[in-house]
Amino acid sequence: MKCLSVSQPFADLIISGEKSIELRSWNTSFRGEFLIHAPKKIRTKDYERLKINKKLVTGAILGKATLYDVKKYNSIKEIRMDQKFHFASKDSFNKKFGFILKKIKPFKIPIPWKGQLGFFEVKLPKTIMKNSKIVSDIIDEEYRYQWIGHH
Repeated sequence: MKCLSVSQPFADLIISGEKSIELRSWNTSFRGEFLIHAPKKIRTKDYERLKINKKLVTGAILGKATLYDVKKYNSIKEIRMDQKFHFASKDSFNKKFGFILKKIKPFKIPIPWKGQLGFFEVKLPKTIMKNSKIVSDIIDEEYRYQWIGHH
């Protein structure tokens, strides 16, 4: 499954459903469900600017979302108009593409994982899936949580 690293505190804002547009300097033709990864680095200026006072999970996959569409921004004015959807600082207004997200689902238990640039593939090795009770429990718990949440 595809995965995208999003710096904290923005990954947490996406997973909590507060942020529905992820600004990027690059475009993508990808549409569909993907995993949200929070890298180890926290953007401390944004953490303080947004007055977040809780400890954020890093170095893990936090949940998933669906990339529904990509909005191309042609001016800073357009980016400012969507401020309440992306929470970006003025430093980020040079980014031209807004990934529009929907169907955001947090995982109850974050999955430790190393991030990469751009969209990257995440595959849990079959040996881990078969032999690791912890990974099996995480997947079982996540399946139950998602199934119950929809019925």
